[in-house]
Amino acid sequence: MLRRVPVEAWPGIALVASAAVAMILVNSPAAPWHQGLLKQDLVVGFGEAAIAMPLSSWIKNALMAVFFFFAGLELKKELMEGALASRAAALLPVAAALGGIVLPALLYLAFAGTGEFGQGWAIPAATDIAFALGVLALLGPRVPMALKAFLLAVAVIDDLAAILIVATVYTSGLDLVALGWAAAFFAVLVAMNLLGVRKIGVFVLASIPLWIAMQTSGINPTIAGVLAAATIPLRDRHGGSPLHRAEDAMRPYVLFGVMPVFALANAGAELTGGIGETLGHPVGLGIAVGLALGKPLGILAMTLLVARLMGAPLPGRPVHVLGLGFMAGIGFTMSLFIGALAFPDPAMAAPVRMGVYAGSVIAAIAGLVILARTLPARAAPVPAEDDPTRPFIADGPETRKPVVH
Repeated sequence: MLRRVPVEAWPGIALVASAAVAMILVNSPAAPWHQGLLKQDLVVGFGEAAIAMPLSSWIKNALMAVFFFFAGLELKKELMEGALASRAAALLPVAAALGGIVLPALLYLAFAGTGEFGQGWAIPAATDIAFALGVLALLGPRVPMALKAFLLAVAVIDDLAAILIVATVYTSGLDLVALGWAAAFFAVLVAMNLLGVRKIGVFVLASIPLWIAMQTSGINPTIAGVLAAATIPLRDRHGGSPLHRAEDAMRPYVLFGVMPVFALANAGAELTGGIGETLGHPVGLGIAVGLALGKPLGILAMTLLVARLMGAPLPGRPVHVLGLGFMAGIGFTMSLFIGALAFPDPAMAAPVRMGVYAGSVIAAIAGLVILARTLPARAAPVPAEDDPTRPFIADGPETRKPVVH
């Protein structure tokens, strides 16, 4: 199973390595240097137009906006021509994602309570797409395309939910004037799409004022990345795809640059009280249980329920759906990001991060074991007309439809 590491698994390996380095730095004599570097102010611009923030804030607000731009491109592609392009194809993934959001949140609240720690309920609701697909890739060709497409669809919907949560829940002190400017800059991007502009560089430059307006509006500025991605054209006049080209060009920089840098800055947990004590904190325990137990059970329950009620086909056997549910419990980058927003107090960093680590690792191992034991040694090809899972195949005929923008 693991004799040869697939290409798709390397982003997850890079994230694990970055997290390990962060843990070593935070718990070593280099910790003061590491923390001092992250707290170093960085000024971009000049005069009244200058923006000054600590390096850690630039990573969380600006670098992650690039990640959300990339995630927005994936989301738009799936909505317009992929696994979510038709109602039939989207039915089960939407239901599964909903179960994988609600049950982890409820389990978190059961352990952490609704008081001072209640604002962290969304942390175990997130899925790290790159990490989850990377772990699944370790099983190689044994995984049918229908299962891969189903996991991708669930993870994309999870990301959309996380984006909405960040934009609405973790927002305070709205500046309506700045929001007005943000709306105006977004309107410019939409107009560029409608007028036939197809140069990605022009869209990127026009997105910078949108990010600045969002930065001062009170809404997390990473949302600017998603808004900008929504305006990137899917097709040009020659039948090419600016969106696909942008996604392909950004992929190595995001997976091997942006995400590992974020992990280096945010994945280190100071273990002064010991791993057991840190993980036993109500927040750490709630996150771990939410990811490792809430995600798979919520996804399995909602998938089976909707499949039975609506007569929708499953992407595989119920045990395969359970295995994918565990894979979706790999929260990592997205959970760490939401955790940093929910608990800005440095004292809460350790339980948040240890909870994310424990839940994600348990989920990854459980998902791998379940799928390795239940999938056939080789995925057998199935004739399209006889394939009961065809609606979940990302580029299948039932999910394709003509699009203009």
